[in-house]
Order: sequence, then structure tokens, then C-alpha cells
Amino acid sequence: MTIDNRPPVLQVHDVSVVRQGRPLIAHIDLEVRAGEQWTLLGPNGAGKSTLLALCGARLHPTTGTVHVLGHRLGRVDMRSLRTHIGHVDPRTHIDPHVTVHEAVLTGLYASSALPPRAEPSVVERQKTAELIDMLGLGAIADSPWSVLSQGERGRALIARALVTDPDLLLLDEPTTGLDLAAREILLGVIAELQQLRPELSSVLVTHHLEELPASTTHALVLAGGAVVARGKVDDTLTSETITHAFGHPIVLERRSGRWSATGAVRAHSSRTGCSAVNAYL
Repeated sequence: MTIDNRPPVLQVHDVSVVRQGRPLIAHIDLEVRAGEQWTLLGPNGAGKSTLLALCGARLHPTTGTVHVLGHRLGRVDMRSLRTHIGHVDPRTHIDPHVTVHEAVLTGLYASSALPPRAEPSVVERQKTAELIDMLGLGAIADSPWSVLSQGERGRALIARALVTDPDLLLLDEPTTGLDLAAREILLGVIAELQQLRPELSSVLVTHHLEELPASTTHALVLAGGAVVARGKVDDTLTSETITHAFGHPIVLERRSGRWSATGAVRAHSSRTGCSAVNAYL
């Protein structure tokens, strides 16, 4: 759901990032409004991580302008701005001895463990407990990080990202390392956030279409650092678009709100008859 009467949460205008003379992304435009759930999709090396770093106020553009939550990068304290952005990255390091409750509280301090003099308020502790319950972790709230499954850690990282009441949530391949069941549980949680926090905007990075939550509203498809397609998800995620981006003939399907992709069948003659190979993204 889009909340149209609010200013854009993200504005990326004609942005390029160049390193050692090579453009990582070139002439990118993106506008994310309140309540929109975007995905950045494309093959490895497409520029997704670079663009996400700009959205998260962790990188300055070489050319072009980036406004995050109404602030232009280069004219704002980046560290302060990042406190209003939730970031979910399965590679985040959390001290193995902290409990789930403590791990979520570390989101208030952007640290791997609670600082020695940290004194979360009663309200902050209460919100932490509510998030833990909301994400189905109440029964293991006092369990140390070291004993959690990857799926439990993924849900705890979402709670950690939400504890500051961010206006923007960034998810960097959040289902990495999860088995099928854990992935589906996590994607269900992400989809439910749209109902629980309808004003929250999100940007999710992946190169696997089956990892997109059903709540996805918009998509930006990248290849070679350039935009292939951008817009509402049903208009953007097509077989033609994905074939172009991945450089391989792909047939895209959507059922019950979720996507799947298979390689287009290429039949050819042989002495034993025709053969075909299906390929998945």
C-alpha cells in the first residue's frame, strides 16, 4: 500500500558510483514512497549492493543526488541518519553469548552486544518484548544467540531492525542460508509487516525470484549497473525483463502472490530424440 500524501522516503536521481574508473552503477533513478515494498533484483554484479548502500546512507554517489528520509547525502550527518533506517543483513555479527532479548536491544546502539553502560528505558524494553512476541520468538527470548537456528536469527534480526521504529527497512538477501521451511516462515513475517506497519517502506535485495515476499509492490531490475526495468511489480517482473537481465531465456510465473522462474525449454534433435533442460535462477 502506498501512502501518497507523504514526501518520498527515498529519491535517487541520475546516480552513478565509480570505482577505479569503472562504474558500479550508472545513471540510476529510483523513488520510494511511504508504504511501498520494493525489491532490487538482478544477477550477481548487477549493482544491487551498491545501490542498497546508497539507500542506507552508507555510501556517497560519485555523481547525482540521493535523498534519504528527506535529507540529501553529503549535507547530513550520515551516522545520525542511519539511526532512522532499519537494516537486516544475515551476515551481521552478534556476540554469541547475548540472549535474543539483548540482541534485539543492540539495535538501539548499532552494536554486536549491549554497551557496558547501556540502560534501555522501560518503553524500549517493552517494545523489544512486543517485537520478540510478534516474530514468534517469545519462547526463546532468553536463549543465547549461539544456539539459535538460522531462521530464528533471521527473525531476531528483523526485530532488531524494527526496535528503533525506522521509517525505512532495508533487507539485504535476508533468506541467505535458510532451508526451505525457515525461508517460508521468514518471508511470511516480512509480508505481515505490511499489515502491522502500513506506513513502513522497505527495499529488499535478492537475485532469487522465489525469495520475494507476496507483499512486494514495486521492483527495480538491474543488470551491469544499469536499470533494465522499474515500476509496479506486476508490470516490471515479466519473462522478457528477467530474460534480459539474466542473459538467459526465462519463463516467469506468479501463483498465490509468489514468483517462480524456469529456463525456457530449448528442444533439439539428437539420435535418441529431443531433449530439454529446465534451469532455475
